[in-house]
Amino acid sequence: MEKGENTAAFVSGEWKNRQWQRKAAERYKTYARFLQNPDKKKVLKLLPDLHEEAFSHIDCLHCAACCKNYSPRFKTPDIKRISKHLKVKESVFIDTYLRLDEEGDYVVKQTPCPFLGDDNRCSIYDVRPSDCARFPYTDEDVLVNRARITLKNSGFCPAVFYVMERLLALK
Repeated sequence: MEKGENTAAFVSGEWKNRQWQRKAAERYKTYARFLQNPDKKKVLKLLPDLHEEAFSHIDCLHCAACCKNYSPRFKTPDIKRISKHLKVKESVFIDTYLRLDEEGDYVVKQTPCPFLGDDNRCSIYDVRPSDCARFPYTDEDVLVNRARITLKNSGFCPAVFYVMERLLALK
């Protein structure tokens, strides 16, 4: 995709006249092979620019698939910060919005995220969990060091798909 191309392709779910999510599913094994033994030094050097390039084409407010289908982990500092922002006790915040998952992490009780508005904007954006602030990890080592997460994210996040496709094209 050339820089400056319209984001409508990702908004409609299409990329190069194909459904990008279907292409991501088809390329799952290719991505997995790439992530098994990437040239980490080279990839990590490329990620900041590829991240910026991806987000010059993709507007999260058109998608919000992450907020609609998954939950970040809410770590203790996140809970403290968000509770303070909402002016509620931490225990009330936890009881109202969170549950413990299978791995013992706090996650939202329901999807979509209760802080996601109808306009795909986050009502706690300035104090959102660190997982949300870092997502989709396309500018950091999580992309190559946690292949399972990257593979999962490539199927629902157009930015991860975009970066993976660019990395494959550059190798």
